[in-house]
Amino acid sequence: MDQTEDLSENRLADAWAELANHAGAGQPLRADAYRLAFADPEFLLRREARGVRFQLEMLKPDLEQTAQGIESTVVVFGSARFCSPEEADADLREAQLSGNSSALAVAQRKLRNAHYYDQARLFARLVATYSATRPLPEQLFIATGGGPGIMEAANRGAHEMGALTVGLNIALPNEQRPNPYITPSLSFKFHYFALRKMHFMIRAKALVAFPGGFGTLDELFEVITLVQTRKAKPVPIVLFGSEYWNRLFNLNVMIEEGVITEQDLALFSYVDEPEAAWDVIQGFYGLKG
Repeated sequence: MDQTEDLSENRLADAWAELANHAGAGQPLRADAYRLAFADPEFLLRREARGVRFQLEMLKPDLEQTAQGIESTVVVFGSARFCSPEEADADLREAQLSGNSSALAVAQRKLRNAHYYDQARLFARLVATYSATRPLPEQLFIATGGGPGIMEAANRGAHEMGALTVGLNIALPNEQRPNPYITPSLSFKFHYFALRKMHFMIRAKALVAFPGGFGTLDELFEVITLVQTRKAKPVPIVLFGSEYWNRLFNLNVMIEEGVITEQDLALFSYVDEPEAAWDVIQGFYGLKG
């Protein structure tokens, strides 16, 4: 039995070594019928193998998170374009020196929105501080889309408290790198948006949405829809920054037109402080401390 296992391991090692050698030499691999199917990138990237790729994107992050005890997460969404106050200050000084009015307007807007970065960071610290005193099955871990901006801020806050922190990144035409505050072994990259969003929901015990663009709205309304239609269990859905969200959409119009009910408004809460966001989650689950 030991010999069989060693032989299998050697074959796997040989297959991956072949791939690595070609990649290192910058040589495209030619189709090879004899290559092991799972070690054949040309085969795995065929349209007919899409189902296999779905399964792999489902399985890999699930196994890794389970192995590290990540069972319950607080998902933080928000704009990738909101930077830290330090970065915003530096950009403002540079814009002022340039004398460029357009650059100055952009820098002033970045500085105005930088407080959201700090608030996301502080919120994550609250979650991590609570979890640090709990046994592993009761801990909550911060999970984000893994990119810059609000995502970075939330990962950063948890990281600063010594907590594991999850990043679910996505491959985009303009490559988005994972932020440096994600636990390396919990930094995942997806090709399929659908599988990425599924992973957000599998472990989510709460969602906190900071101001953001189309991606934030897509993720937010997917969660609201799943909860509204009872395809997912109710979880706290917190909209951080009431002024932004109330300016962005008028839900009373939807009530007046009968496309949602007043009860649907109870699916989410508006808050403006990190402590208030954490209070919503604590109250929902009856958490203490």
